[in-house]
Amino acid sequence: MCPLTLDGERLEIDDVVRVADAWRNPGVISVHLAAAARRRVVSCRNVVDRLVQRAAIVYGVTTGFGAFKNRAIGAEQAARLQENLLMSHAVGVGRPLPEQIIRAAMLIRANTLAKGYSGIRVETLTALLEMINRGVHPIVPEQGSVGASGDLAPLAHMALVLIGKGEASYRGQRMPGADAMRLAHLSPVVLQAKEGVALINGTSVMAAIGSIAVHRARQLLETADAVASLSLEALRGSLTPFDARLHAVRPHVGQTACADHMRELLEGSQLVRDKEDQVVQDAYTLRCIPQVHGAVRDVISHARGVVSIEVNSATDNPLIFQDPDDVALSGGNFHGEPIALAMDYLGLALTSLANMSERRIARLLDPATNENVLPPFLTEHGGVNSGFMMVQYTAAALASENKVLAHPASADSIPTSANVEDHVSMGASAARKAIQIIEHAETIIAIEALCAAQGIDLRRRCDSARCLGKGTTAVFSCLREKVPFIAEDQVMYPHIATVQEMVQSGKLADSALRALSGCS
Repeated sequence: MCPLTLDGERLEIDDVVRVADAWRNPGVISVHLAAAARRRVVSCRNVVDRLVQRAAIVYGVTTGFGAFKNRAIGAEQAARLQENLLMSHAVGVGRPLPEQIIRAAMLIRANTLAKGYSGIRVETLTALLEMINRGVHPIVPEQGSVGASGDLAPLAHMALVLIGKGEASYRGQRMPGADAMRLAHLSPVVLQAKEGVALINGTSVMAAIGSIAVHRARQLLETADAVASLSLEALRGSLTPFDARLHAVRPHVGQTACADHMRELLEGSQLVRDKEDQVVQDAYTLRCIPQVHGAVRDVISHARGVVSIEVNSATDNPLIFQDPDDVALSGGNFHGEPIALAMDYLGLALTSLANMSERRIARLLDPATNENVLPPFLTEHGGVNSGFMMVQYTAAALASENKVLAHPASADSIPTSANVEDHVSMGASAARKAIQIIEHAETIIAIEALCAAQGIDLRRRCDSARCLGKGTTAVFSCLREKVPFIAEDQVMYPHIATVQEMVQSGKLADSALRALSGCS
C-alpha cells in the first residue's frame, strides 16, 4: 500500500492523479492526515466551539445561508442546520461524474480542510479520508454548479454519503450511501456546527477536473510533438524551422522547448529535408509547430500553476482564524474565477492544437498539398479502396465540435440566491468543457499518428534503408506493435480506438521519452 500524507500545503497534481487513478483498486493507496495538520484542525475546531458558546454571529454557523444570511440560528439548531444544508443543496442533475474525478474531489476537499481554517472536526475529516481509502465513491451528478459559492451542489452530493444519505458506488455497485458506508465498515457522521458548510463550500470539484485536465493536457502535448515529428517525416518536411537560432530571437519558453524537443525526436532522420531544395518552405502546420505547440505548452504551464495553488488553498466561507482573537471572516475564496479562466484558456489552447493536427491529417491525404510525396488517401490502390479518406472526416467533426466547446464559460454569469450571489464563475462548466476538448484532441492526434505511420511505410517502400529519427523510431515501432500497415480497406474504427488509448495512456509519449533518455 502506497501512503500519502495530507498537510494542506503540499499536495501535488501528480498525487491527485495517482489517488484518482486508483478508483478501480482503492486499496493500493492509503491517505492519512499529517500530525501537524491534525493539531491545526483540532485548534481551529476549538475556535468554532467557543464562537458557538458565546452566540457570536457567524455566517452559516449561527445564521442561515445565502439570502437567509440575516436569519439567526440558535445553538440548539446548529447541527440540524448543517444536515439541512447538505440535503437542500444536493440538487445536481445529469450523468454521474466519473469515479476518478470523485476521488480527486474528495482528496482535494480533505486537503483544504486539513489546512486548519474550516472548523471541521478531526473525526469528520478522518471519515472522509477513509471513504477514499475504502473505495466509497459518492454518486455526484455532473451538472448543477455555477462555480460560486464554489461547487455547492456536487459537493453536497459527495457529503451526503458521509452522513449516510445519498447514493454511492462501492466495489462497482451503485447503492444507497448508508449501505455503502456499512459495507465499508464506516459509521455515518453526525455533523456539528460549521461542518456542513465546510464540506460543500469551495472549488474542489472544478479543481479535481482541472487537475485531471492539466495532467492529460501535458501528456497530450508530448504526444502531439512526437506525432507531428512523424508527420514531418512522412511529408518530407524541412528541419530548418526548428533551428535553435530562429527561436533564440523569439524566446518564448514553450516555443523554445518545443523546437528543442523536436530536434531531439528527429535527430538522425533520413526522411526529412535538412536543407531547402525545390520546396522552399513548408506549410504552416509543419513550419510553425514550435510557435503553436509552444504556445499551448505555455498555456498548460499556466493552468497547472493555477490548479496547483487551488488544491492547496482554503476555499470555504467563512474561514476561522485565532490570531490574535477568535474570529470567523467572511470572504470570497470559494469563487471559482481563477479555475474558470484557466480552464477556458486551456480549452482554447487545446482546440488550436487539435486544429493543427487535423490540418496535417488533411495534408497527409492530399497529393495536391503534399507535393505528391504520398499517394491519395494513403492507399496505392485508390478507387476500389478509399484508404484513409474517412478518418479525416472524423478528425474534422471533432475539431469543429471543439470550436463550439471553446466558447468561454467564464464569459457568462447568472445571479443566484435572490441576487446575493450576483456574479458566478461557471468554473465547473469550464473544467468539464476542457476535458471534452482534451478527449477530442486525443482522438485527433491518434488519427494523425495512424496516418503518419501509414505515410512513413509508403515512403520507405521506395527506400527501406532510410531511417527515422532517434525519437520517432520508437514512436513508429510502438504504433506498429498494435496497428499494421493497411494495404487494403478494412474496418478502421478499432484502429482509431487502439491508438486513442495509446495517446490517452501516455504510451506513445513515453516511448519517445525513453528513447531520448537512452532507456529501452
